[in-house]
Amino acid sequence: MTGTYDVVVVGSGAAGLTAALTARLRGLSALVIEKTDRYGGSTALSGGAIWVPNNVWLEAEGLRDTVDNARAYLDATVGDRVPGALKDAYLRHGPEMVRYLRDHTRHVRFHWSPGYSDYYPERPGGRPEGRSVEPVVFDGTRLGPDFELMRRAGLPTYGMTITSAEFHHLNMIGRTWKGRLTSLKVGLRAIKGLLTRSKYLSLGEALTARLRLSLKEAGGEVWLSAPFVDLVAEDGRVTGVRVRRGGREETVTARLGVVLAAGGFSHDQAMRETYLPHPTSTAWTSASEGQTGDVIKAGLAHGAALDLMDKVWGAPSVVPPGERPFFLVADRGIPEMVIVNERGERFANEALPYHDLVDRMYATGSPRAWIVLTARAKRRYIFTGLFPGQGFPKRWRENGFLKTGRTVGELAAAMGVPVASLEATVKRFNGYARTGRDLDFGRGDSAYDRYYGDPTLPNPNLSPLEKGPFYAVPVLPGDIGTKGGLVIDGHARVLRPDGSAIAGLYAAGNSSAAVMGETYPGPGATLGPAMTFGYLAAEHMASGKSAEMRG
Repeated sequence: MTGTYDVVVVGSGAAGLTAALTARLRGLSALVIEKTDRYGGSTALSGGAIWVPNNVWLEAEGLRDTVDNARAYLDATVGDRVPGALKDAYLRHGPEMVRYLRDHTRHVRFHWSPGYSDYYPERPGGRPEGRSVEPVVFDGTRLGPDFELMRRAGLPTYGMTITSAEFHHLNMIGRTWKGRLTSLKVGLRAIKGLLTRSKYLSLGEALTARLRLSLKEAGGEVWLSAPFVDLVAEDGRVTGVRVRRGGREETVTARLGVVLAAGGFSHDQAMRETYLPHPTSTAWTSASEGQTGDVIKAGLAHGAALDLMDKVWGAPSVVPPGERPFFLVADRGIPEMVIVNERGERFANEALPYHDLVDRMYATGSPRAWIVLTARAKRRYIFTGLFPGQGFPKRWRENGFLKTGRTVGELAAAMGVPVASLEATVKRFNGYARTGRDLDFGRGDSAYDRYYGDPTLPNPNLSPLEKGPFYAVPVLPGDIGTKGGLVIDGHARVLRPDGSAIAGLYAAGNSSAAVMGETYPGPGATLGPAMTFGYLAAEHMASGKSAEMRG
């Protein structure tokens, strides 16, 4: 059994949905095939923000930016790890993609996240006020039956819909009036949802829903439970895919091209062992299920070049026994907290951009670490998704995941780290906290650090760990996805090692080698490029068809 479309997209995250949506808006027929029984991929599990400098939603807020300024920032962060032409394609066409989706859909809408800083705001071109925009809250009931088929994040928000900008304030619910007012706003939204039977979505769920409804209205098709099997090629050109559907294998022809957008290889232990630093484990990833590198392997078999295969989008995580990883973001910015290695020593600024902290964890030689905090910090701030005043899960105590101690020494003994070392580390840190300056690692010096800190303190990230009881849980070098994949050009075409393009084959998102190279410039620097290169793939195919028709 065969089917024929202009464009076939493998994967239903932001990259794939954007590629298919753009194709439909340009008058091309488009099919998305999804391996699992839920659409949305890792996008649905994410924060949903996009980092696209100089986009229309920032302009609407009066935030003026320039391509030159953004290029200076990428040069200062990404450097020459990826070709300049690829960075330029992103900077030129990212804003174009955002404007195109705003102008040609009714649903793809964003708003600025005020103060969510670039991750390196002090570098040339960096912006402390931030460049990230996140999707506007969306009522999932507008999807109709497709709502039940969307991947859900399952975040511990207890029935409340919270945007990234709101969480920034809600994290200080016990410390600031802004935090309390934000909690009231979030609570009223939850009540409204109950009264109106709305299903409010935020973050990556909102982005997924907005793209999916837009694609539905544009007439694009999505097949679920339809795993990719292989590419089909004739005379060096990719002409379609083989897909397994309903227990049968089908060939789907792609007249213009195939877009590989099925994510990376986070859930393939063999590939992790082959490419990533050791130790590594599929149990540590927050990427969506099904990301086992299928399309990367297929691209490689058809002559594609690979790059950045030893890199992940790092996400320091706590992984309780039998539970999903919890990605530590805001948790690492709160006061009365330190992160130490297995020797009981600090090894980095705890509030570093998460990607950097994972690199530092591996650089210690033993990437397993501990996050240590006081009972007062636990009472004051949201920690591992638990609100102030909410106790740690009983199972964490019973299975030994949570370590406790009345003193730092007692805690160290429970953790199995040298007592004298942890006591000395906490004593040294407390001295810095009292002066408001971390002379070892500069915690609190960056605008990014301070975003998740306590604004009522002289240094929002520093306060001494003085009074017990003390708590500790292990931290592992997790990820939200792998960075390595198929090498692409500025049109998202997959390239061979000699730089030539494989006709009919495109890639975007984590199936492609990241345009951000070895770093992570800002919140949404995964999804921004994913959507941009999905858009560029469809644009290139549409332009080629237009040229063919004119000829």
